[in-house]
Amino acid sequence: MKLTSLFTITMLREQWIRAKYERKEFTEPGKQLPYSDGVKEGILWKRGRDNGQFLPRKFLLSEREGCLKYFTKQDAKEPKINIKIDVINATFQPVKIGNPNGLQITYLKDNKTRNIFVYHESGKEVVDWYNAIRSVQFHYLKVAFPIASDNEVSQLTRNFLKEGYMEKTGPKQREAFKKRWFTLDHRRLMYFKDPLDAFAKGEVFVGSRENGYSVQKGLPSGTQGNFSWHYGLTIVTPDREYLFTCETETDQLGWIEAFTSIINQAMTPQEYQLPFKHKILQVSILSANYHC
Repeated sequence: MKLTSLFTITMLREQWIRAKYERKEFTEPGKQLPYSDGVKEGILWKRGRDNGQFLPRKFLLSEREGCLKYFTKQDAKEPKINIKIDVINATFQPVKIGNPNGLQITYLKDNKTRNIFVYHESGKEVVDWYNAIRSVQFHYLKVAFPIASDNEVSQLTRNFLKEGYMEKTGPKQREAFKKRWFTLDHRRLMYFKDPLDAFAKGEVFVGSRENGYSVQKGLPSGTQGNFSWHYGLTIVTPDREYLFTCETETDQLGWIEAFTSIINQAMTPQEYQLPFKHKILQVSILSANYHC
């Protein structure tokens, strides 16, 4: 089981038990749940984009407007950021953020992924925000994609398939390999210099097998470059090859499993309309003479 999935299950189970037995939220027929009325407003501690300091910020979620906003001051009339609900993802990240109630919100800005890291002192409040985002996004996307199944729509808010460190080299494939943090968010592979960076340094879109995507293990023979790890991966695109190395065989096989799981899935109507300008990339992890 993926670590982020375990965090999600644990937090949601705990708050569901508390909601049922402590707060009695499900005992009154027709009672409005705190995350289901299409609007949520409150204070979350947000990590600064540049200085890394957590400061209280007002957040406002609106199903009617189809957006999530946050304000630098509680009495501010104009939001610092206005995020369209259909490009938002949210996942629990207590270890990465360093707080048991940590939540990572990601969205697309100018076709690049932007990360927002927040937390709240109350586990209930964080879970309410998580459920509110899912509820608003679900209803909004059901209107935008009326023929999509509930299962297809609900998958747009999800845990990351895999995260961790790999080494990568540059486009000439002769540069030194550098250690970077990678996140596979469904069909989007991103890499960061630091796990808490606000923006990804690079992104690759990963499609389905029926669109020509495949995955194997290893690096191309004759690969040059100064790399410390020897369990190699190569992502091949129409324009260039992306070379990676993993520290252990377990890591290498884990990444291959993650790529395979997404490549074997047919793309949904929503995924064909994702606002990416990246080209559809063919993923092929090639065998070589390195450890496999």
